Amino acid sequence: MPTFVYMTRCDGCGHCVDICPSDIMHIDKTYRRAYNIEPNMCWECYSCVKACPQHAIDVRGYADFAPLGHSVRVDRDEEKGTIAWRIKFRNGTEKDFLSPITTKPWGQAIPQLAEVPGPSQEMRDSQLLYNEPKYIRMDDGGLHTLETNGLKMKKGVYY
Repeated sequence: MPTFVYMTRCDGCGHCVDICPSDIMHIDKTYRRAYNIEPNMCWECYSCVKACPQHAIDVRGYADFAPLGHSVRVDRDEEKGTIAWRIKFRNGTEKDFLSPITTKPWGQAIPQLAEVPGPSQEMRDSQLLYNEPKYIRMDDGGLHTLETNGLKMKKGVYY
């Protein structure tokens, strides 16, 4: 879902420009407002949406799964340390999601990672990602199946 900017809310602070990893957020020189120069190249990381203090950046869903009539709103509250997402579906249903802000100031370690020992040279030379065998449950000898997990296939049930 590429981003777009509400020009009436944008104050041209440039936070979105600074944080955009694909360098597609720019400030219009005439109007001093941000805009997405290439929506098709948006990585959909939502960094700009979360960084905007004016809540001027929104996301636009693709027509195949989010047709006209939907909206995605985000509210980053630094004081509470939360990010709230409100999804409004085309049929009027709304869902709210509240997540803690997990980013830390530069130089501060994330507590869970600070307790984990660094990767060995063998792990760094491997093609696997960090802790990949553990998290995809391959560390005990291979891929799991329904049977190895104690599950049975039931008619009409999809896992």
